Amino acid sequence: MVSTALVDATPLAGPFLKWAGGKTQLLSRITPRLPDRIKTYYEPFIGGGAVFFSLANERRFREAVLGDANGELVEVYRVVRDDVEGLIDALRVHAVHATDADYFYEVRAWSLDERCAIERAARLIFLNKTCFNGLYRVNKSGRFNVPFGRYRNPRVLNEPALRAASAALAGVHLVEGDFATTTEAARRGDAVYFDPPYVPVSDSASFTSYHRSSFGPAEQERLLEVYLGCCRRGAVALLSNSDVPYTRALYRNLIVQTVRATRAINSVASRRGQINEVLVVGRKVDRRRLSAPADSAVTAARARTALRRSA
Repeated sequence: MVSTALVDATPLAGPFLKWAGGKTQLLSRITPRLPDRIKTYYEPFIGGGAVFFSLANERRFREAVLGDANGELVEVYRVVRDDVEGLIDALRVHAVHATDADYFYEVRAWSLDERCAIERAARLIFLNKTCFNGLYRVNKSGRFNVPFGRYRNPRVLNEPALRAASAALAGVHLVEGDFATTTEAARRGDAVYFDPPYVPVSDSASFTSYHRSSFGPAEQERLLEVYLGCCRRGAVALLSNSDVPYTRALYRNLIVQTVRATRAINSVASRRGQINEVLVVGRKVDRRRLSAPADSAVTAARARTALRRSA
């Protein structure tokens, strides 16, 4: 018989990575918009996975498909899912060097081709916990290039959190790839949450280099097409982004809510703190003329005009 004390001590699953733009603080605005019963839940920009873990704790989906274009990130999730104890052992080695800058730069410089999946996953978690602001940023060669964070006592190894995340990820399909491919099977009864790299709010606030490929206006406009496709196929779809003239123009034919979030990352100190973001929750219904794929091309053109005017 399992004691009540042990059951109560079991942690709920949650993000095991620090992630710029993470959605933990916005769960109360996002998860109520998703169905109570979901056949398959899709999240093609997994990041820290806050929405996924929240839904998993509530057992709101039968199956889940999580993806990202960032192969290193997807590999970490696979290792957490498939060999969490091996990962914990590897992280114990790193944890004793949590405040050692020289060790940080040595690990950051590793040749990943010479390391196994567990070593690569432990490296990413270690760098994530000890680098500046928990950023994930790579250069044009795809090499992680965020500097040391100089924290007093960063928690590199959190065994209960990793084990809880591993249990939540059991049976989940993890995909390295494009958001369109990851969500192409979404249908009625399914739910999709898109949390893409945000449109920058200023020239100095772009954090879209989490992958060597950029996520500029062309990708934002393609994402709109994919979002509309999910809606037309009957899936419940949500989409987050920054609240700027470009996104307001891009999503002008959609139902958009304004949400408040606290963001600590900006090169301009006065722009840190509470900011507005947008949450797209569905399409506006025009019974005189059904939405067609061509509609979004007109919207995208207007959005590009808004982007030029705000530059």
